[in-house]
Amino acid sequence: MNHRKHRIVVLGAGYAGSYVAGNLARRLSPADIEITVVNAEPVFHQRLRGHQLAAGQQIEAPQLTDTFAGTGIRLRLARVTAVDPERRVVAVADADGGGELGYDTLVYALGSHVADHGVPGVAEHAFDVASRPSALRLRERLDNLDRQGGRGARGSVLVVGDGLTGIETATEIAESRPGLSVVLVARHELGARLSAGARGHLRRACDRLGITVLEHTEVEAVEAARVLCADGTALASDATVWTAGFAVDPIAAAGGLEVTEGGRIVVDRLMRSVSHPNVYAIGDSAHAIGDNGLPLPMSCASAGYTGMQAMVAIVGGLTGRKIPNTKLDYSFNHISLGRRDGMLQMVDDAAQAKPKYIGGRKAARIKSAILKGSLWTTSHPTFGLPSRKRRTVEKTVPLLENGGATTYV
Repeated sequence: MNHRKHRIVVLGAGYAGSYVAGNLARRLSPADIEITVVNAEPVFHQRLRGHQLAAGQQIEAPQLTDTFAGTGIRLRLARVTAVDPERRVVAVADADGGGELGYDTLVYALGSHVADHGVPGVAEHAFDVASRPSALRLRERLDNLDRQGGRGARGSVLVVGDGLTGIETATEIAESRPGLSVVLVARHELGARLSAGARGHLRRACDRLGITVLEHTEVEAVEAARVLCADGTALASDATVWTAGFAVDPIAAAGGLEVTEGGRIVVDRLMRSVSHPNVYAIGDSAHAIGDNGLPLPMSCASAGYTGMQAMVAIVGGLTGRKIPNTKLDYSFNHISLGRRDGMLQMVDDAAQAKPKYIGGRKAARIKSAILKGSLWTTSHPTFGLPSRKRRTVEKTVPLLENGGATTYV
């Protein structure tokens, strides 16, 4: 007798979404499960290397059809416009007009985008490196500035924001395009969240690369050819790159899911929405509490940890197996400073920088290995996993967590 398959829809094919979709396809029987991945772009964007792509380097972008080849996953190239958790449908828009996708289990992995914090002119005049299209737009602008530099005019690039993305973007552009003048605008002290030793290393790197650092400077508006600061100064800029934080789309909030003030979906220890348990949120979209009792930051590591937890929870819930609590850790930040330098900053249980850090070529090699491993894991999501595809059970009822694991009967 035929039965309707359990429909799993994964929104977003970034680091977290691709990993979860591929692993679910490997672990669950196609006789019982139907998996659909919705993504706006046909390729996997290495977001951790967006600054390298903008700087002019060749960054691999695997086709998602190749990533999911042989898995049975259906790929829908479309933009998610709405989620209705009461009706269990997702609205999408594509070249054919879009439509609705029904689901039984939803994995929400739409990630984040640049936050403009209400600063006028950011959307109209600033560039960013968060998505592949935006990084390529910045790359084209820098190419034009380089060509102008060949005729004697030295272009200026203003990077606003001294978080990890801002630091990596400024140093990458300065190293890859020495003909451009790079200015890094820091709202507080440069590298304020780093240890004293790491801050010193960062300053030396900026000096070596010829980066001008403006500390304790707040931007109030972005215009086409300049940036206006709170102290009344105006900074000339041929290309303003905005890296002052990230935000999530309001789709989850608009759909009625319980979210934080910033719009991230509030989840339990298994990454289930606390308001709609058949919705799992992972990566930047999720407000998850780490093992240290603090919210996990938006990061690649958080994407991996939350994705792993959601994946084993979905498999366990559908097959009636024990669900382990996977690690939800935050122990270090890795920061590239061009291709031959970097920093690995250790943090404590309160997410504060430890005195210890690793800098220089060793840190750069570690960062490179992490990036390569992240790409391999994402583009080969089923490699090395058990080949047995488990059948689902008819009914799953969650029991209370006991001894670090949840069981379903």
